[in-house]
Amino acid sequence: MPLRDITTPNPRVLFVGINPSLRSEQAGHHFASPGNPFWRLLFEAKLIPIPLTSDDDGHLVEFGMAMTNLCARASRSAAELTREEIVAGKRILARKIQRIGPEVVAFVGLSIYRDFFGKAAGPGAGAKDEIISGARVFVLPNPSGLNASFPGFKHKLIWFEKLREFIESSERAAITNGPR
Repeated sequence: MPLRDITTPNPRVLFVGINPSLRSEQAGHHFASPGNPFWRLLFEAKLIPIPLTSDDDGHLVEFGMAMTNLCARASRSAAELTREEIVAGKRILARKIQRIGPEVVAFVGLSIYRDFFGKAAGPGAGAKDEIISGARVFVLPNPSGLNASFPGFKHKLIWFEKLREFIESSERAAITNGPR
């Protein structure tokens, strides 16, 4: 059974993964692989006020957060996804972002950002210039332990902290300039 999205109208941030792992599909929760530090990174970066685990993923909405994937099909590796699945996923994701109306879209991994915008290469993690249906864009490193570009927890934590600052700057701008 496909992993369900966690959504709420107009979240502060919508996290977008490329696709669920086999473990996440089996568990029925996002980022459920035991070695994946995604949930710990959210807490340590002060994006959420209490520690959560993958079993608690539904509680993200309490903190103004939502979560989805570019492709719904679980796989051992994102490399198993077909070009057709990615193209279809981009269309579905664009409609989902428009419907949900997040302030920030946080792509979890550089490859998904590149796939979504059709970029062969470019700068790594961080704030981006693109806007999707009024939402600002931020790229996080993939939290997987297999990510050789960001090998340790502290290397990834820096970017989760930068996301928190980016969200806070979006909120300050909204207060100053009025609602989007």
